[in-house]
Amino acid sequence: MAEHGFKRKVLTPEQAYVKLRHFCAFQERSHQEVKVKLSGYGITWNEANHLLSKLIEEGFLNEERFAAAFVGGKFRIKQWGRKKIEVELKKRFVSAYSISKAMREEIDMAAYEKTLMKLIEKKWASLKGPGNTVYVKQSKTRQYMLSRGFENDMVSKKLKLFLDGQADHHNSTN
Repeated sequence: MAEHGFKRKVLTPEQAYVKLRHFCAFQERSHQEVKVKLSGYGITWNEANHLLSKLIEEGFLNEERFAAAFVGGKFRIKQWGRKKIEVELKKRFVSAYSISKAMREEIDMAAYEKTLMKLIEKKWASLKGPGNTVYVKQSKTRQYMLSRGFENDMVSKKLKLFLDGQADHHNSTN
């Protein structure tokens, strides 16, 4: 019996397969997510491997497709940096090959740099108040970009570019 007094529903491999086809057809899934689902259905390790193979053969489960969908979504919608995306994919046991392929194909570097610049501008503008000196704002902005998974060297380069632009703007208004 599982916690909270609920009995875990044990399915036959055929019943589990039907459920997993729907689960995988609904959205891209990692192999790990499917394995967790299978263990929840009370499927043996041997049967689970057989079902995984069947799902892969029939195109319901595809690691490269999952990685591409994950990378594209996290970058375009959540505006995560490459480092954070990579860490999250590794947590899901996605192969290094699928990760690097998805990063190459799904993240356009010009769009990546433009997104980073836009986030720097937005974060900088949000830091108001007497305690927020240029140095404090710079530190907080850098920390925020790193927490979003952008690479340190790229953050440094774009932050410098932004600050140079700020100085030019400030000098031209005086």
